[in-house]
Amino acid sequence: MIPVLAFDIETAPDCDGLRRLYGLDLGLTDKDVAEIAFQRRRAAANHDFLQLHQHRVIAIACALREGDGIRVWSLGTPEDGEAELIRRFFDGIEKFTPQLVSWNGGGFDLPVLHYRSLVHGIAAPRYWDQGEDDREFKWNNYIGRYHARHLDLMDLLALYQPRNNVPLDEMAKLIGFPGKLGMDGSQVWGAYLAGKLREIRGYCETDAANTYLLYLRFQLLRGVLDAAQYQREIELLRGTLAKSAETHWREFLDAWK
Repeated sequence: MIPVLAFDIETAPDCDGLRRLYGLDLGLTDKDVAEIAFQRRRAAANHDFLQLHQHRVIAIACALREGDGIRVWSLGTPEDGEAELIRRFFDGIEKFTPQLVSWNGGGFDLPVLHYRSLVHGIAAPRYWDQGEDDREFKWNNYIGRYHARHLDLMDLLALYQPRNNVPLDEMAKLIGFPGKLGMDGSQVWGAYLAGKLREIRGYCETDAANTYLLYLRFQLLRGVLDAAQYQREIELLRGTLAKSAETHWREFLDAWK
């Protein structure tokens, strides 16, 4: 069985980069720098969601189904910098060549990782291969929008029409999965400023788990899994998470009825 890697990232404004881009006073706090960037963005686009190259990756969570088990975790440690987190993500692709699964990964997560990899000079030859090294990748690679090696579930289910996109949280809850717990993406920056990186990492992990659960449902939908196989995969994840003493997994399982 090909390993399956469902993933999610969380980001914060790249305040050091914003200081360089806008020539800001080095004495300004990160909060002040981000507010200046938000104000500029609101003036230009009527919203304050920064362009993707101005995001800094602060957490990457993975749900890896490989061999006989599944593991859900955050890459690196809370003390690791952005470059180390991104390097670990692409090292995993080099090692496993997994089926990548995301929810809006083509619209946000992967482009952010692309831009930030450029910033840090991170090599990822397997990920970027489009047939130059492996002929199979000419027809199915991680980059092609309509290729399956990276499956952006949101994009596919919307038939590649942005007006049809739906939130991960709502789709998960409609099915009966836990959905988002504790915070949402709009609250990450405030939590980061408050020093709650561990909570952010936990939140990111639950998003990766929700994404993997939706992937299983999709595999049932398309007939790759029958009802019995689907239930076994669901119980494998539930049983794995039940072994953890982490608070966010206790809350996740309590919400998963």
